[in-house]
Order: sequence, then C-alpha cells, then structure tokens
Amino acid sequence: MEAKTDKRKKSKKGSTQILAEKKKTNAKTSLKAKLAIRKTASKIKPKPPRTEAQYSAKPEKFKETWERVISTVAKMRTEKVSLTQASRETGISPRTVRRWGASALRKRPNGTYAAKPSDNLLRLVLIPTPDGPREIAVRGSKQVKLLAEYWNALHRYLQTGDATRLKTFEGKQITDANGVSIPLSVDLPALNRLGSAGVLSFESIYARGA
Repeated sequence: MEAKTDKRKKSKKGSTQILAEKKKTNAKTSLKAKLAIRKTASKIKPKPPRTEAQYSAKPEKFKETWERVISTVAKMRTEKVSLTQASRETGISPRTVRRWGASALRKRPNGTYAAKPSDNLLRLVLIPTPDGPREIAVRGSKQVKLLAEYWNALHRYLQTGDATRLKTFEGKQITDANGVSIPLSVDLPALNRLGSAGVLSFESIYARGA
C-alpha cells in the first residue's frame, strides 16, 4: 500500500515537473518571438507622409510629432545648431527626429548630425489666393523658402506700399505635393483688399505653426 502511494507521489511530482518545464519552455519561446518581432520592426524604415492625404490620415499625435521634426530640422539648418540642442528646444527626442527626418540629415565623421542644405519633407503651409490664405501641402524646403520670401515681400508691400520686391515674384509659382502649380499673386488690388480685411497678418507661413 505504501509502495503504491509512493509511486503516485513520484508520478504526480514528475508530472508537475514536466508541466513546469513546458511552461518555462513556452515562456522562452514567447520571449524569443517577441524579441524577433521587435528586431524586425526596428529594421523596417518608417514611411513619412508624402501627400496631404497621407498626412491627413495620420492621428493627431503623429501630426504634432511631425511638426516638431520639421521645426527641429529647420532650426538645425538656419541656426546651425546641433541635433541635440535643436530637439531640446522643440521638445522632441533626437532619436525621433532621426527616425522620421532621416532623409533631411547627414551624419558627420564624428558621429554627430547636421541638416542637409535642403530636403523633401512634407510641410503644410499657407499661400494667398483671391479668397484669402489657403492651406496646401508642399514637399521640400526649397518650396518653403520661396514661399517665405514671397510672404516677406508681401508684408513689406502691405506695410510700406513698396511693391518692388513683390513684383519680382511675377510669373513664379509654388508646386504642391500633388504636383499642382499655384501662382504667387502680385495682383495689387486683390492683395490690398485681403490686407484691409486683416487676413494676411500672421507670424508663420506654416498652417500648424511649425
């Protein structure tokens, strides 16, 4: 009788050990699978938005992150500051900037990053039209630079009446992210009307204040 009891105890103990080993093995397998998924995900390059539709489909949190990335790259380029300093001032991590703005950065031999002279990142900007400022998406810092110069000339005209700089933009245009060309208006009566309505007075050409 005692022998049978001992056998049952040993059998139960053996089953418990086997079950524990199986759980341990399953846990290790699950951990390996999770690590493999993370490793694979880290190798997948993120795809920044290239059109207004792609940008609009993103959640609000991403849009805020994207605008900070744009601001950081712009600060690095115009103020000649480091990625670390620029990202600190815009409230974003350098890693996030490298992740989403990689195409706008170049890595120096010493391991630090600098902004390239230009980039093709998507930006939402405001452009004057006969009906008032219109929000459009453009790709590239060169487009933004041209638009910024136009806005400066327009504001100078509205403030001083001197249209000399504004007239240099006659025949020039901005191409949006969909390839549509939008002329830069030098129609003085129309611009005067918009200026009198107060719709051309703001501090940034960016639609979201990047």
